[in-house]
Amino acid sequence: MRKLFYLLLILSTPLFSQEIALVKYSGGGDWYANPTSLPNLIKYCNTNINTRIKIKPATVEPGSPDLFSYPYVHLTGHGNIVFNEAEVSNLKNYLLAGGFLHIDDNYGMDQYIRKEIKKVFPNNNLVEIPANHPIFQKPYTFPAGLPKIHEHDGKRPQAFGIFIKSKLVLLYTYECDLGDGWEDPEVNNDPAAVREKALKMGANIMSYIFSN
Repeated sequence: MRKLFYLLLILSTPLFSQEIALVKYSGGGDWYANPTSLPNLIKYCNTNINTRIKIKPATVEPGSPDLFSYPYVHLTGHGNIVFNEAEVSNLKNYLLAGGFLHIDDNYGMDQYIRKEIKKVFPNNNLVEIPANHPIFQKPYTFPAGLPKIHEHDGKRPQAFGIFIKSKLVLLYTYECDLGDGWEDPEVNNDPAAVREKALKMGANIMSYIFSN
């Protein structure tokens, strides 16, 4: 109950000195991939949509009680990921209490992460989020839904979600690679227009979290 009260207090506070975090998970995958992504996204949001997020994101483990301190946590990487029983329970409680988990497949994570999501929500299926969902509508409009940032296998980008009482609590972005588009320009040599799309989509995610 104390954790729930604290999280609700964070989410109801005006957009001032909020803090977000990167998830440090086990299993051997590179949870630390794209080190400049979140700082760049934070700067973009603070400049363009008037958020007040702390510039340096925190790092949090999925089983830590500190998880409840962050309204948004980001998980990325290329490889294996494993949640133990305590982490599954903690993540589920966090999301049911109003937290938000964004998983961005940096290519190669899909076969692993789907199994771990099923551990957290065994009775909820990942569903594709339609292009008319609010997360694609404001402050920037994406009429076709999730933008394509990196080609990878050439598949269309898809946004999947877990909804609890019609509210999106877990976002899984697949075949898109938003995080690569958030990185410093010289890391992936993405055109400015592509990086702008990625950052705008990230801003929509932040706007959704802080306004719902």
